[in-house]
Amino acid sequence: MPSGRLFRGRSLARPLPAGPRPDFALYLLGDEPPAVTWTNRWLHWPDYGLPTDRDATAGAFREAWERAEAERVEIACAGGHGRTGTSLACLAVLDGVPAEEAVSYVRHNYDPNAVETPWQQRYVRRFAERAHS
Repeated sequence: MPSGRLFRGRSLARPLPAGPRPDFALYLLGDEPPAVTWTNRWLHWPDYGLPTDRDATAGAFREAWERAEAERVEIACAGGHGRTGTSLACLAVLDGVPAEEAVSYVRHNYDPNAVETPWQQRYVRRFAERAHS
């Protein structure tokens, strides 16, 4: 992120990458994730959809952004593109990236396939409106 905060986005369908384990993770899935040994939050978020509790999701994004100042933070969903990319775009907004640039920022810096659906793009814009109001 522009501030220097780092987030590891990944697919839960792939093995945990080599290196340090996360200190905190957000798991964005339709079903509860498998247990892990680090602190984590599960956000109910169906594949190709949007989070079911927008207030809880906004709070989780703020927590992840704050924790990333000093901790290793992981953001993950099943494929690592749509929900993870949407979340990273929202975190970019919290980090100061303008809403209209957040999806492009994530596609350039994380994955060109991030944020898969038009409603996920719209979610980022609406998140930005609420975050700055």
